[in-house]
Amino acid sequence: MPRIAAQPFPFDFDKSRTGLVVIDMQRDFIEPGGFGASLGNDVSRLQAIVPTVKTLIEGFRRAGLAVVHTRECHRPDLSDLPPAKRDRGNPALRIGDPGPMGRILVAGEPGAEIVSELAPLPGEAVIDKPGKGAFYRTGFGDVLKDKGLHYLVFAGVTTEVCVQTTMREANDRGYDCLLTTDATESYFPEFRDAAIDMIRAQGAIVGWTAPTRDILEALND
Repeated sequence: MPRIAAQPFPFDFDKSRTGLVVIDMQRDFIEPGGFGASLGNDVSRLQAIVPTVKTLIEGFRRAGLAVVHTRECHRPDLSDLPPAKRDRGNPALRIGDPGPMGRILVAGEPGAEIVSELAPLPGEAVIDKPGKGAFYRTGFGDVLKDKGLHYLVFAGVTTEVCVQTTMREANDRGYDCLLTTDATESYFPEFRDAAIDMIRAQGAIVGWTAPTRDILEALND
């Protein structure tokens, strides 16, 4: 089997059953004026990984492997948005409110779209998720099953919230997961670093970690 030079030890995988999962690289989190900025965050940290995520996506496409995208967003009537989520924190704009890119985190609005540099190609699955994890109230599990995937490489934002949540959900369902360390980010660098440490702790309790370079090198072998 091919092998990625990962931590805490090498990640063996079957290329025919491997796919890339790109979490929530959408305008509301990454661009000024979106939901992330409304929380008072510096979105430039997330913007900085866009070129690396693009390189990773292109590498999987060249290898003929599946790429799955997720977007965190809600129905226009907000029927899938519990008060416990909407009312948390003290943002300048709340989910569903009108913002510079349309209603915040609402499906079909400009802000909910994936940034143009990483736009999905026709045929690539796009999962709209109302929660932090991609399995909750979505068809994500069915997509993975239909594509015959078992080895999942993750990228996207934010590391400690939607990325880590989805990885933990996947691990509980029996998938082998690897996080791309330079293609994930948080508004808080210490949270990103802590999440990476937690994921690969105790013998890869949630999954493995590796940089883009080592992942693509293994795909090209």
